[in-house]
Amino acid sequence: MIVVHHLNNSRSQRVLWLLEELGIEYELKFYERDPKTMLAPASLRQVHPLGKSPVITDADLTIAESGAIIEYLVSRYGSGRLVPSPDTPERLRYTYWLHYAEGSAMPPLLLNLIFDHFGLRDSDAMDTFITPQIKLHFDYIESELSQSTWFASSEFTAADIQMSFPLEMFAMHTEEVENRPKLKEFLERIHGRRAYKRALERGGKYDFANGIQ
Repeated sequence: MIVVHHLNNSRSQRVLWLLEELGIEYELKFYERDPKTMLAPASLRQVHPLGKSPVITDADLTIAESGAIIEYLVSRYGSGRLVPSPDTPERLRYTYWLHYAEGSAMPPLLLNLIFDHFGLRDSDAMDTFITPQIKLHFDYIESELSQSTWFASSEFTAADIQMSFPLEMFAMHTEEVENRPKLKEFLERIHGRRAYKRALERGGKYDFANGIQ
């Protein structure tokens, strides 16, 4: 049985969603952030040395990192679902977006979150690097979604699940999303999926769901 070590308000919500899309049974072990530091509890280090979420265990395997977990679950349990066929342009785009989500989209968002938490929004770094980078990336994402319903192709894939978290973080700034209608439509589509809603029910409070209950 797959066990998801689930941290509240974290990337691990994507793992629950993927498991629900695939119809795979799983167990949840819940962890809560420290209300002051917003960091994961030290008990997660007993599962993985970095003490971060998401992390899953499957029999004697322990797998961390969102992209690695998604690749493992789709390969092991997907039976060809939620991934384009090998050696196709769509498969290349799938791989690209699977890695872009954390490799390019998340760093400026994380910096923005940290600077905001420590009251540094008026710093030169915000004005000259973080804010322009966020605009660059989400203008790019808006342009890409103008060309295709989903990120990898015209069909929903696990790459869309991976991309959901940076887009949901970005959507906390409502005015920015209103200026990007394709991004807003993407969020409305994923929030309407039954598997997404089931994952919310299993995972509990998730602030990044942009108002979805």
